[in-house]
Amino acid sequence: MDRQQLPLTPPVQVALIGCGQIGRLHAQRLARDPRVELAAFCDPLRDNALQLAAEYATEGDVFDDFTALLESPIPVDAAVICTPTQLHFEQTTACRARGWHVLCEKPLAESRERIVKMIDAAGAGGPLLSVAYQRRHWAIYQMLRRELQSGRWGPIQTVTFDLAERWQQTIGGTWRDSHEHNPGGFLGDAGSHKVDLLFFLTGLQPEEVYAVSHRHGSQVEIVTAIAGKLTGDVTLSMTLTGNAEHYHEDIVIYCRDADFIVKQDRLWRAENNDLEEIPIDETCSDPDRGFIDCLVAGAANPAPADCALPVFDFTAAVLRSAETGRMVRCE
Repeated sequence: MDRQQLPLTPPVQVALIGCGQIGRLHAQRLARDPRVELAAFCDPLRDNALQLAAEYATEGDVFDDFTALLESPIPVDAAVICTPTQLHFEQTTACRARGWHVLCEKPLAESRERIVKMIDAAGAGGPLLSVAYQRRHWAIYQMLRRELQSGRWGPIQTVTFDLAERWQQTIGGTWRDSHEHNPGGFLGDAGSHKVDLLFFLTGLQPEEVYAVSHRHGSQVEIVTAIAGKLTGDVTLSMTLTGNAEHYHEDIVIYCRDADFIVKQDRLWRAENNDLEEIPIDETCSDPDRGFIDCLVAGAANPAPADCALPVFDFTAAVLRSAETGRMVRCE
């Protein structure tokens, strides 16, 4: 196996696998990075791959068959995988066996067994595997994490997330509205970013959850409300609304000596009924730039494969609670 050694010398040759809506977002980011050359575009709908190649890398090769891409002699250092979840395991495994580093969209895989296999394989060495949990790269959450984990505001006592998105209105006729391919619905798809953020910010783990959900005419869960408990006897409340008519993401984390509030992309700290905005002095990034930082600059992997397992386990516990109407202990 031709395993790429790190660090790589730019430009990094990247294959984009999956050229739909999310693939376009990754193509935009990668095309802006001078350390990257988009070497290949692969999608079973060839027109999708041709369109992105025409817009972002006219010299990139186009494939409508994943196996053909793997067997091609074109030089590739890394792959960004933006295909439906059920394809992630086989495609990520094949790319890493080819010696390519991989940035894989979330969720990492459709089953716990496959996620564990991917974690074990990544832990055994070989090419890098990173998950595209984008909020880990945002400056506002980097700063909030630093404040929460500094210890100077006392222990976390309560965490509340209120999240809404115009999601149901966009999924008709796609794999996202299939219980087989997207069993978690809004929670398991777009909501997985928020679940990962919960663990990234607090460093806590879930102990038990109680949930109710509603499909609102879709084949998958659209609205999910969660009450639970995290390690350290921390109370949790999350509401994920996938049929809103606007996007918002409100987070409040109550520590013993201060409250931290994220609202409309601004960060606030409250003490003694005084509310003070915290200036954002971190540099904002994204999963693609963070991935390339790992490959060319030796940066730490911001979202290693093992961060996908707590997200999967939490989501499974929430869905089991919503289905049974009972409190569920988390694994």
